[in-house]
Amino acid sequence: MEVVDLPTELEPLYFVCLADWSPEIKEMGTKKERWYRNKKEKGLRVKVAKDGNGVVGGMIHYLPIEESNAEGRDLYFVNCIWVHRNKQGRGDFTGKGMGTALLKAAEQDAKSLGAKGMVAWGLSLPAFMRASWFKKHGYTKIDRIGAIVLLWKPFTDTAQAPKWIRAKKTPGRIPGKVSVACFVSGWCPSMNIVYERAKRAAAEFGDRVEFTEYDTLDRRVFHEWGMMDALFVDDREVRTGPPPSYDKIRKKISKRIQRL
Repeated sequence: MEVVDLPTELEPLYFVCLADWSPEIKEMGTKKERWYRNKKEKGLRVKVAKDGNGVVGGMIHYLPIEESNAEGRDLYFVNCIWVHRNKQGRGDFTGKGMGTALLKAAEQDAKSLGAKGMVAWGLSLPAFMRASWFKKHGYTKIDRIGAIVLLWKPFTDTAQAPKWIRAKKTPGRIPGKVSVACFVSGWCPSMNIVYERAKRAAAEFGDRVEFTEYDTLDRRVFHEWGMMDALFVDDREVRTGPPPSYDKIRKKISKRIQRL
């Protein structure tokens, strides 16, 4: 196994989170690439793991915490660590230590950059980015919003604990119309798919629906609302993990139209 910095020729594979085989991933648009170009200038680091045959099976990306949705100083934040586990495409690489190798390499890199600690998010549910997995690697829980746990591993005694940036407000209703509001930063293909589906579904209803995009790649927009990625139909947040289907989003909008 080998962990290396993301080479230019593998950028397209990174943009689709190694799922170049998936028809669904083709719905995501170009926001991930836009996010990457923006954050790379602000300290984003990306590494990929290759097996003995040189096949990429895992990836991790992390950046200064000031560019994340958590507060902190002199820390790096892990946006995502992913080991490909689908039998389709490149195959299942889980159980081979790739995740551990990627996290270790990222921590070493962050230390070399002067970071005082590493921060990650994890789910308290048995799903993607499990908080329990990070705990096994020396991370401790420091904050929580629902099932989303903020964890960290300080490297020095002077490291200051981070905390989540919380939502400051939510979109309201629009008189005589249904409001569809999507907050999207671009970092996650799943949320980018949600954005594309919601925008397409909203357009189907013409002027009865007003679609609003909140581009949280703009830090001013993010700090105004305190939300990085979210979908609202009127004043109700729609669960976006895993991404709801186009039909499900359309159905939610249709139900709200019937109540106008």
